Amino acid sequence: MTTQHNDSLLRFMTCGSVDDGKSTLIGRLLYDTKTILADTLSNIERTSSKRGMEAVDLSLLTDGLQAEREQGITIDVAYRYFSTGTRKYIIADAPGHEQYTRNMVTAASTANLAIILIDARKGVLTQTRRHSYLAHLVGLPHIVVAVNKMDLVNYDQAIYEKIKADYIAFASEIGLAQARDIKFLPMSALNGDMLVDRLDNMNWYQDETLLEILEQAPAAHSDQAEPFRFPVQFVCRPHDSANPELHDFRGFMGRVESGDIAVGNAVTVLPNGYQSRVKAIQIGHDQLQSAQTEQSITLLLEDEIDTSRGDMIVKTAEVIEPVKHIEAHVCWLSETPLSTARTYIIRHTSRESKAKIGSIQYKVDVNTLEQQSTADLKMNDIARVSFKLAQPLMVDSYEKNRATGAFIVIDESTNNTVGAGMIV
Repeated sequence: MTTQHNDSLLRFMTCGSVDDGKSTLIGRLLYDTKTILADTLSNIERTSSKRGMEAVDLSLLTDGLQAEREQGITIDVAYRYFSTGTRKYIIADAPGHEQYTRNMVTAASTANLAIILIDARKGVLTQTRRHSYLAHLVGLPHIVVAVNKMDLVNYDQAIYEKIKADYIAFASEIGLAQARDIKFLPMSALNGDMLVDRLDNMNWYQDETLLEILEQAPAAHSDQAEPFRFPVQFVCRPHDSANPELHDFRGFMGRVESGDIAVGNAVTVLPNGYQSRVKAIQIGHDQLQSAQTEQSITLLLEDEIDTSRGDMIVKTAEVIEPVKHIEAHVCWLSETPLSTARTYIIRHTSRESKAKIGSIQYKVDVNTLEQQSTADLKMNDIARVSFKLAQPLMVDSYEKNRATGAFIVIDESTNNTVGAGMIV
């Protein structure tokens, strides 16, 4: 298959049960794409040799913590960067244990694709179901189900087809199959089958290799048209008395979270509702005619408008109603349980608001996916929660816009981040 040229960055994550081979998969990708530095390779060759291994233990490339190397497991999210001739990648290797659910949610929050590993000997496990549910909850648009360790089942096609059928049945049950793009492939991360090279052990599989899937996966924000959302981070007023051109300069600086904007577009500033048009778009000293998602820019408007940090500039045709009540799926990150009696701070884009818990509708048992009633949330719990806000927020549902549909919950006494939310 011919791989199309794609200069964009792809963030993806790997997840699966303990010992499914996540770290080995990433190590093999780095090794086969020749993106490992010579001294790093030589280091892991020495470590592998000390352990009496005949082949290089590629999982050592991602298990960076001393505790991980000693236990042979992944306990924290490990990020790795590599590039091919066609694309750049950031990989997040998420731990498989239930007690590290919050780590997986953190890793998934910025990813656009998830590789869910399944051990060919074990099939679809509770951990597989849990990780698939979390990937669905966090809104990952692309899922690759990789049936690993095919070498340990003699590359048997029947075993692969059975696991594929089992996963499709489960994915349909939770609504994942209908809402996400799912691809399947058999592979052996240890030997390199179907990762970068096809090899000859599974000639019955004629679809893409893993690298071909990654090379062609759409980047974030490229799947569908998104509304323009520009949270103001800073109002630039130079006040340079020596430069007459800067006397009346008023630029709104921030990052385009979604959509695009062009000079002359009609815009509305929220929550006050003031309207104007874009007079100029700047990056540093450069003048642009338009800007798009993930660009950090300065917007100049035709009218003088009272705007400050935390306000949001949107296209007038795409205006949204500011809200003081939100419902969201929340992953609790703190060892201190959530208390419905306390006041928290919600940080959404560049805006903050004090918030009280309206109600906890239910929490989800991430193993059985059962909805349970509860009065509080402990670390790693995931629940549907409603918040009452002191200040209005400009939000979209997370399903439609991950940038403006997400927020974090902050403990106002310690300033620690204690929760992560996805607006329903």
